[in-house]
Amino acid sequence: MMTDQTTPEDFINDRQWRYSHIKGWGIDFDPKNDPTYPLKKRNNAEHQGYSWQRPPLQEETVEILKSVERPNLTAVYGTSNPPIGLSGVLRRIAFQYSESSYGRWLPLVLADRVNMIEGILCDIKKGHLPNLVNELGLRAEWKHNKKSLIGKSIVAAVMIGLVAYQFCSKKKK
Repeated sequence: MMTDQTTPEDFINDRQWRYSHIKGWGIDFDPKNDPTYPLKKRNNAEHQGYSWQRPPLQEETVEILKSVERPNLTAVYGTSNPPIGLSGVLRRIAFQYSESSYGRWLPLVLADRVNMIEGILCDIKKGHLPNLVNELGLRAEWKHNKKSLIGKSIVAAVMIGLVAYQFCSKKKK
């Protein structure tokens, strides 16, 4: 059973590629047990592609986050957006948990939101002011769903006000 306390060692195959413990494994090994046996004309040419030399793995040039269920690197992975900043910290925390737990997915969703804010701040730092009205689709929201946009705006204003109040009250103390 997988829990949030799983480690990469929990997923090591100590059976050395023997899968007879899996019910139904090798079911097509015996041609008489293969449902397509009388219909399929077998030849050895179909097996030529099965034995191939594994190509070299992609080099790790940036930090790659690895799942606890799959401790080794997958054959292909993305390197265009390595984990950095607060969103990277959240992703590193998330990757300590099993893929089946909220401890994994909720921080990843939060990291995506934080990464968006970090991107906006990075744009501003580089001197590019993002057009948030167009990028967030606020014109379409105003045109087709005014009630929802007004509600979201009120909630956002209240949240920003509460945060500002907290900062101001701490400075006075």
